[in-house]
Amino acid sequence: MDALLTYDYGKEKIKKMVELGYNIILKEEKNLLYSDEFENVEVLICYNPFKTLDISKFQNLKWIQLSSIGIDQLPIEKLINQNIVVSNNQGGYSKPMGEWVVLSILEILKNKKGIFVNQQKKQWKMDTSVLELVNKKILFLGTGTIAKESAKRLKGFECLIDGINTSGREQEYFNNVYKSTNINKIINEYDIVISTLPKIESTFHYINKEFMDLMKKDSILINVSRGEIIDENELIYQLKSGKFLGVSLDVFENEPLGEASELWGFDRVYISSHNSWISEMKNERRFDMIYENLKRYKKNNKLINEVNYLRGY
Repeated sequence: MDALLTYDYGKEKIKKMVELGYNIILKEEKNLLYSDEFENVEVLICYNPFKTLDISKFQNLKWIQLSSIGIDQLPIEKLINQNIVVSNNQGGYSKPMGEWVVLSILEILKNKKGIFVNQQKKQWKMDTSVLELVNKKILFLGTGTIAKESAKRLKGFECLIDGINTSGREQEYFNNVYKSTNINKIINEYDIVISTLPKIESTFHYINKEFMDLMKKDSILINVSRGEIIDENELIYQLKSGKFLGVSLDVFENEPLGEASELWGFDRVYISSHNSWISEMKNERRFDMIYENLKRYKKNNKLINEVNYLRGY
């Protein structure tokens, strides 16, 4: 069975794939184009070759395994028309991202940026404005694996952790979970709001003017999901108006964030370069998930993390 792989996991790991019975075709993902070599490819293991690689030319492709959690790079209509199954890397980056969320909250509450400025100036100056995380009310937008790993790590800080999802279904580590349709009724109760929402049609600019107007003036906003969830122009306006104790952004509407963006200029905005998923374990966890799915597919076509293109959050 031919499998097209667009990332080199090393000779030993590729050998393990071959031992399962796959003929591995290894190609660099950037600017990848269809060729006759892919005629019998049944499995595509990749991140995002879809800007140049035309999926409709694959006559035997049945399954795409993404290395990412997000699926917004997919050519959905083509996949539906060709009845191609997709599985993602759900949970693969959740542990480091959970740590990143905790870090982001504490950086703001403890004014880490201001303390670092004092260090650079070699200035001994005690900051009496720093705050505790204890008893703070936290709301996660979305209750998937990233939110759950974050909530699990926050439990030890004695804060109240709630979440919203499409149906209001209960989730481990959350005190309460509400339907997303109720968000406007509860948003003003929370000290910290964290977006882990997927990028789908209903979540575009989910955090908009109405949403931000309802948030506490001295609240904290964190986004580790997709930049399009937040209306950045409105966020800039709200920051200029004195809203937010702090904002931590790891993702942006356009990446990389341009030098002209006003977001760079706010002392209470923490900016990172889509870095929250990185750790020394990223390739190990990613390969383990891919390998497990390759075994399952070869045996009975039952995959973990199979994607429903119209799923909620």
